[in-house]
Amino acid sequence: MITIFSGGTGTPKLLQGIMKLIEPNKLRVVVNTLENNYFSGVYVTPDIDTVMYTLSGMINEDTWYGIKDDTFITHETLKEIKCPETLKIGDRDRAIKIQKTLLMEQYPLSRVVDIQRKALGIESEIIPMSNDKSNIIIETNEGKMEFHKFLVERQGMPEVLDIKYNPVSPSPGLIEFIEESEMVIIGPSNPITSIGPIITLKGVSKALKNAYVVGISPIIGDAPVSGPAAKFMNALGHDVSCLGVAKMYANFLDKFIIDLKDNAYKNKIERLIPEVVVTNTNMKNIGEKKMLARTTLGEIL
Repeated sequence: MITIFSGGTGTPKLLQGIMKLIEPNKLRVVVNTLENNYFSGVYVTPDIDTVMYTLSGMINEDTWYGIKDDTFITHETLKEIKCPETLKIGDRDRAIKIQKTLLMEQYPLSRVVDIQRKALGIESEIIPMSNDKSNIIIETNEGKMEFHKFLVERQGMPEVLDIKYNPVSPSPGLIEFIEESEMVIIGPSNPITSIGPIITLKGVSKALKNAYVVGISPIIGDAPVSGPAAKFMNALGHDVSCLGVAKMYANFLDKFIIDLKDNAYKNKIERLIPEVVVTNTNMKNIGEKKMLARTTLGEIL
């Protein structure tokens, strides 16, 4: 069994490549829940939904959020009647979010996600990192902001001073899933707000030290492939580079994959991590996604 830690953009692209190489029932995806919240009356789990839509082949690859070819009749109608939404939610996407909201009245999030992924024909397991309510606050030069206000309403523009989130408990069985995995993959997602919250769960770091762990840097050169990772890393005192990411993960990584543009960092990272692989990590097409997945999986294939 292979376990992969995921956020909502970079890692789902890698998942598309992995799905071409291994049987889906041999894959578990542990997904960040830090950004979950209620919007427009429905429970929104951005990273979980992106992973779910990716594994089901429904993902909108233009935005890496929502469902491809979705319509936005409800969203546009709300705007017309002077009730604009913080998030632009498609109609099919909204239906799945409505179901999730209703199921949450009866079941914990992990059970809800399991029901939904089976309904969408997904054979891989999708595991929310926690069933607990998460809360993240971005401290900026404009004051404290909820995550989606910073990212969506303010388009990530304010200067970030600090990032704080509440401690939560790992989903039932999560530690055991790590311990029994043949490989754990730390996907190329935001190391502060996507991967970091999973790693800091009680027992996870210890379990990773006893597993075979491969990580992929989400930073190429001095910038993330997407998202506000650079601002977040700077705010917490981390160097915005693959070396900065390597230092964050060094306690448990056995293998680290960096981009060709970052070859100059290879020798320094090899002092921290046993094996460092330099390859193309940008994943602009399915061929590149499959190639990176093959490099990541290595001898397992």
